[in-house]
Amino acid sequence: MAEGLTAARLLRDVGLMPDGPMPWGRPVPARGPGVFVVELPGPLATAPIELTRVGKWIERVPSLTLDGLRPSSRALAARLATFWLPSQVVLYVGATTASVGGRIAALQQTELGDRRPHAGGHWLHTLRVLPTTRLWWASTDAVEEYEDALLSAFAAGVPSSEIEAHGPDAVVLPFAVLRRPTGERRTTGLAGSLLAESTVPAPPPTRVVVLPDGDAEGARGEPPPSRTRPRTTTGAVTGRPSGTARVARGAAGNAAAAAPRSATPAGAAPATGSGTGNRLTAGGVDRLQAELDELVAVHRPEVVGRIRAAKELGDLKENADYAAAREEQSFLEGRIQAIEARLRTAVIADIPAAGAGADIGSRVTVEVDGVEMTYELVGSAEANPAAGRLSIASPVGKALIGASAGTDVAVTTPRGPVAYRVIAVE
Repeated sequence: MAEGLTAARLLRDVGLMPDGPMPWGRPVPARGPGVFVVELPGPLATAPIELTRVGKWIERVPSLTLDGLRPSSRALAARLATFWLPSQVVLYVGATTASVGGRIAALQQTELGDRRPHAGGHWLHTLRVLPTTRLWWASTDAVEEYEDALLSAFAAGVPSSEIEAHGPDAVVLPFAVLRRPTGERRTTGLAGSLLAESTVPAPPPTRVVVLPDGDAEGARGEPPPSRTRPRTTTGAVTGRPSGTARVARGAAGNAAAAAPRSATPAGAAPATGSGTGNRLTAGGVDRLQAELDELVAVHRPEVVGRIRAAKELGDLKENADYAAAREEQSFLEGRIQAIEARLRTAVIADIPAAGAGADIGSRVTVEVDGVEMTYELVGSAEANPAAGRLSIASPVGKALIGASAGTDVAVTTPRGPVAYRVIAVE
């Protein structure tokens, strides 16, 4: 093809009735789910990238890197230009299960580097010809299926000479599209191109005291107590712990403080593992990395292949094989993201020193009711009792923290207290 498909032709080719066009910046009168396409009035031989906008983008986002380094405006603009397809007028294909008009408005209002209202297609904002672009859209409930079909039809319309210029393994997509719904991503070399998510601090813990009827202040007609409290010379309120002891505790901490001192096993250190966050053992990190490698290198290509094969069977709306493959892909991508998040924030626990007592990473052999069992104490994310990996957040795991060989540990269970005899700690 000498010229690529127009947006209207692209929508018709996948079986949708196009609406539009609407100039960029005008409200789009579409309130339901559907897909939409951004196109140029005609093809351009070179990428119309505005160098000033690229420079402001770099200044706004300190985390933006190109091939691992902070780029100059010209270097980043040159990299973006390598993804320009001179014969194509379609710049972006989007989809939403909510309001097409609302999604387009959010895309138009999002500045380069911002995550919200919607960062999809943010490369569009690097173009100086953006005000001349047009919007087409079509209503459909099968938004992901038709988004994928549109991108496939687009790729089929790109001349082989332009595909070869990007390499045989390149993912062919419109200029401002960075990934397909099936998970295939364009390799750009860019990282951290959006501002970090703002984190909202968790509200401080609250303590609610429930009093029996008639025990509230003033219930019997007595005068209200004075609200002025004497202070000690250190500035702490009388009757409250001072210094580092004045730390808010959750329900577990309050219960521990209220328990009798005799509940703590003799010779055991305070349970330091209860607030572990994302602590992992070295073995746990290796297991998660191995699972991630298998999901990415083996299972993801298999699912993508099944989706492609199912698409060839016919109508996407009535295609059970396609729907099953997409559902499996959804679970797969969710698991991949969960593992990647755990590995990014993981803190590898140090192996406890000899004689320091059990902690995360220790192998503890215990005897209970005459039966010996060996547990490896691990974080919650890698617990697997069937494989002998015991979470330090579990009742038994909490009780074993700090225990040493020869210690007797009492664990409270629904059946009552159970005595564990620690035989060895490795």
